[in-house]
Amino acid sequence: MIVKRMIAALWAVSVSICCFAQEALSLEECRELAVKNNKTLDQARTNMDMAHYDRAIARANFYPNISATGTYLYNSLDLNLISDSQSAALRNAGTTLQGGISQKMEMLQQAIQTNPALAMEYMQSPMWQTVLGSLSQTDISQAVNAIGGTIDDLLHPDIHNISLIGVSLKQPVFVGGKIIAANRIADLAEELSKSQYDAQYQQTIVDVDQAYWQIISIAAKKNLAENYADFLRTIERDADILVQEGVYTASDQLAIKVKANEASMMLTQATNGLALARMLLCKLIGMPLDSEITLVDEGAQYVPITGEHNVKSMDEIVGSRPELRSLDKAAMIYDQKVKMASADMMPQIALSANYLVTNPNLQNGFQNKFGGFWTAGVVVNVPIFHGLEAMKKTQKAKAEASLYHSKYDDAVSLVSLEVSQLYAKRSEAVSRLEMATSNLDCAEENLRTAMVGFSEGVVESNVTLAAQSAWLKAHSEQIDAGIELRMIDINIDRAEGNIRYE
Repeated sequence: MIVKRMIAALWAVSVSICCFAQEALSLEECRELAVKNNKTLDQARTNMDMAHYDRAIARANFYPNISATGTYLYNSLDLNLISDSQSAALRNAGTTLQGGISQKMEMLQQAIQTNPALAMEYMQSPMWQTVLGSLSQTDISQAVNAIGGTIDDLLHPDIHNISLIGVSLKQPVFVGGKIIAANRIADLAEELSKSQYDAQYQQTIVDVDQAYWQIISIAAKKNLAENYADFLRTIERDADILVQEGVYTASDQLAIKVKANEASMMLTQATNGLALARMLLCKLIGMPLDSEITLVDEGAQYVPITGEHNVKSMDEIVGSRPELRSLDKAAMIYDQKVKMASADMMPQIALSANYLVTNPNLQNGFQNKFGGFWTAGVVVNVPIFHGLEAMKKTQKAKAEASLYHSKYDDAVSLVSLEVSQLYAKRSEAVSRLEMATSNLDCAEENLRTAMVGFSEGVVESNVTLAAQSAWLKAHSEQIDAGIELRMIDINIDRAEGNIRYE
């Protein structure tokens, strides 16, 4: 007894778990899951982020460009401004000069000694004796050599280690309108990415709706096949009894068996088709393909019908369709590309400022220490001739802009035609649904009458089978008409741009 209670409890728990796992999904829930898990939509969102970054990058061109540069160089040789012979002469200039002075003093003394008058005057003048004695004893070679050595060092600056640090600033003033056009293109590209996301979102919703209603259609037809098979099994049992009683012949019994086999095949096909349709929906909403899902509208006897559409004007449709917005933005982008191409034929003006720190320092001689200075100026670049490249680029950009404007106008015409065709199809689908519903009512009444007659033995089996087949066909056509109307409605929403990401 205890074991039976435990088994019953476990069975109840398993049933509750299965019911929870198979909680019915509504159309809106399927849409939300598809939007959340769709990889293509994720890529479209990434493209939107990239376009936003491109817009920020384009904005940066309005601001000055400030950069810092540091350089260090090691040279194996010094810089020699004079030759080695000149350097040696400069370093020995004092010795050479002292030699010349000594030679002149000797010549002067010889002249005094050879001239009696001068010798007498020299002997009688203490001043000349003092001056000539001091000059003969003076040695300026070391002092002049030292000066020459210092000068020679200056003419051989030390450039083994060179350091350069610079900070530069460049502010564009006028570049032919290229920066403004680039920013406008970045803005339009961001709007274009949003339109492309809306188009992908719209397509995702349409795909989910189609898969959802396909499941509803197949599930309804599966229920019809099950009812048809149950009916034929009932007819088959009754026919066996009537054959035994001699009311029906064996031929009637075989005809019923053939119909029963056909119903079993229809049920098998509907079951397999329903499994494949569920797998497609699972793929679209990002669930494992073998997930056991059920839908809210599966149990409905009739397909729910949407209300009448509020017809939108063509201007409203053009503003709502993401594809048209994308073409419009693309055409505007190419208009801006024309301006960018034209800017290459115009002068470019920029302000420039720099601060440089060098070692060796050239500001006060050639000193091995850091010293800095700054510069400021205006840079003007005027294009003169480059094989008419800029002109040809401008002409190409104008042709591309004209092409996209033409594509946009053509797309507007096609959308207008598409909307008109869809509303015409909807009118036909409504009429078809009304007719199918009326036929189903008649078929149901006919089947009811045939069943009553068959049970009383006054109606033959083939008449009853024909009535059941007519009912099955009418019900199937009514389901198809309802699903067709739903599909047309979702396509009208897509064509009018009513499906939007909120």
